[in-house]
Amino acid sequence: MFKVGIIGCGNIAATMAKTVNDTEGAVLYAVAARNKEKADSFASIWKAEKSYGSYEELFNDGNVDLVYVATITSLHKEHMIAALNAGKPVLCEKSFCVNAEEAKEVFALAKKKNLFAAEAIWTRYMPVRKLIDSIIEDRTIGRVTSITANLGYTISSKPRIAHPEMGGGAMLDISVYPINFALMAIRDRKIVSQSGVCIKNEFGADIRETMDMVSEDGVVISMFADTETLSDRRGIIYGTDGRIEVDNTNNPLKVEVFTFDGRKVEKKEEHNLRHSSTGFEYELKEAMNAIRSGKLEAESMKWKDTLNVLTLMDNYRKEWNVKLGSELS
Repeated sequence: MFKVGIIGCGNIAATMAKTVNDTEGAVLYAVAARNKEKADSFASIWKAEKSYGSYEELFNDGNVDLVYVATITSLHKEHMIAALNAGKPVLCEKSFCVNAEEAKEVFALAKKKNLFAAEAIWTRYMPVRKLIDSIIEDRTIGRVTSITANLGYTISSKPRIAHPEMGGGAMLDISVYPINFALMAIRDRKIVSQSGVCIKNEFGADIRETMDMVSEDGVVISMFADTETLSDRRGIIYGTDGRIEVDNTNNPLKVEVFTFDGRKVEKKEEHNLRHSSTGFEYELKEAMNAIRSGKLEAESMKWKDTLNVLTLMDNYRKEWNVKLGSELS
């Protein structure tokens, strides 16, 4: 059995714990939190064999095959570095790090140690990505010309969002999804222009923003993210002959295709995409298969893809003078 260890025992960790328990060939072997009682409780709920009151204990457990990092973003680099130095492959919840420079450090160490490391942004691993790719490739909507995407949740009061020192704000928690949605639609082609505006809270974290981009082949992209409003979360890919409408840029469960005059395309008019577990199963299975095959990267979210997204987000935050995590020291 493939033995998974989880550090951090919050909501995201619980989602991954359920996923591991639902996945054939995997077992939730160990969990760790800064508080032993919290780790014990989490382990009891999710049937983990081991529970630790420090992350280091889990890293040093020789039975752990993969560490899933579910701590706050500002600590991702520190925790991944420690895990890799202990010889453990890592799958880290988005955003992978606070900025691209931190991620480069992690990837350099993973390469040196010959260990797998990947960002766990679930939309990159879901089957819907291949579905959308196929619709674009067969030119059902013609040539892609523009993209719109948004995401909004009422989460601005959560400490991990409100406080810059925790890696807070909309960019690393919410904007990362519309950005990935758009980049997947253009196959990660180079972005040649960026502009946008943000609204900050009293602590200096970005809580709402608009983001515009232009790709090297002229695709215009318009996005917004909001931590104070529940938006419709839609993403639309427009082409010269039609459009693709996706119901949720964070968790796509329905894709509809329309011709330029508004008619639904036969046989592709609607796709209902329900997960067998939580939706995290795709990233977990890919990580397991990659590690077993001796690969250092996830095919669905390569190191260059993570660095590309982080660099774009760094550019926006630099323009807005939004500093997070280690950037504040």
